[in-house]
Amino acid sequence: MRLISREIFWPAAAPGVNTYGDSFYVRPTGVAKMCRRAVETKNDLVDVVEYGFSDDNGATWSALRPTTVFETFPDGSTLRRWVLPSFVDPVNGRLLTLYNEAVMPHDDALLDGMTNTFLKYRVSLDGGHTDVVDETIIQRGYTPERPLRGVVVGKNAVMLGDNGCEPIRTRGGRLLVPVQVCPLGPDGTYANPGGGYSYHEAAVLIGQWREDARFDWELSPYICNDPEASTRGAVEPTIAQFPDGRILMVLRGSNDAKPHLPGYRWYTVSHDEGDSWAPVRPWTYDTGEAFFSPSSMSQLLTHSSGAYYWLGNISPTNPSGNAPRYPLYLGRVDPGSLRLVKDSLCEIDTRRPGEHEAMTLSNFHAQIGRAHV
Repeated sequence: MRLISREIFWPAAAPGVNTYGDSFYVRPTGVAKMCRRAVETKNDLVDVVEYGFSDDNGATWSALRPTTVFETFPDGSTLRRWVLPSFVDPVNGRLLTLYNEAVMPHDDALLDGMTNTFLKYRVSLDGGHTDVVDETIIQRGYTPERPLRGVVVGKNAVMLGDNGCEPIRTRGGRLLVPVQVCPLGPDGTYANPGGGYSYHEAAVLIGQWREDARFDWELSPYICNDPEASTRGAVEPTIAQFPDGRILMVLRGSNDAKPHLPGYRWYTVSHDEGDSWAPVRPWTYDTGEAFFSPSSMSQLLTHSSGAYYWLGNISPTNPSGNAPRYPLYLGRVDPGSLRLVKDSLCEIDTRRPGEHEAMTLSNFHAQIGRAHV
């Protein structure tokens, strides 16, 4: 692999302001795309999201249009939404958009986000221009107040961790959505047994399409990491299904607050399309060698050629919590061992002379491109 070019999609809105950008296809075939631009002025809280459309594979874009992701209420609380890149079902062509939503009494991502966030989804039949469904994800037999097994809005939260938490459609026709849940402790409140910034367990939502473009939802067993090995648990899962049917999940971990622990990437495997998962272990190279990775998101990608790739940060030495979030690498995943092929690693970017040591090459979104047809 070799890097062809580097271009900035959206420049920062202002110094010290995070500006996110992503684009994705909105049909199973062809080159029609949607893009989003998001601006974050408070940690993990987005104030502005705008979106546009392209009919020429992203060569040109329509004028951006805003969508509501931030509202304040008379009682002082704040509605926050975090919208992730959309997923087009390769079989029926429906466009699925998933997003986190929370009403935050203090507008604090940690204090309120870990106890009030729940999931919603939208479905479009016209490539994202309009939605025919926009509703809360509720497991069959549950309620809006208790939308999923083990989740009580106001006590703990379920959320999409980051842009790498993309759905997949399995060979059996299921839609799997990798999510993370803030666990409840014995006293019925949010628990943080690792002592890091936050603590999560992973899971997959298992969706079956209905004729009315809605879903019947179930939830897999929770996927837990040892808080003595990863202080933030099992975070920001990304998944891919391999030719033999196995599903690989790669997870963010952390040594936040305990920097003597090794900062690894973690993984688990399902042999039954998400119904059960193996114990979590450190992810390694195909050589069996462990590698260091900071606490940051990553993404698995499936190429039309049949190759599988992982995009994420790898550190030359043991990281400290989230840092450093560079360099950024792309590498192949071996479909037999489900490990990262060390000799395939390609450096996408890294910190350059003059750039701040706290700069990050993370919170990205990647998609396999298409040729004009």
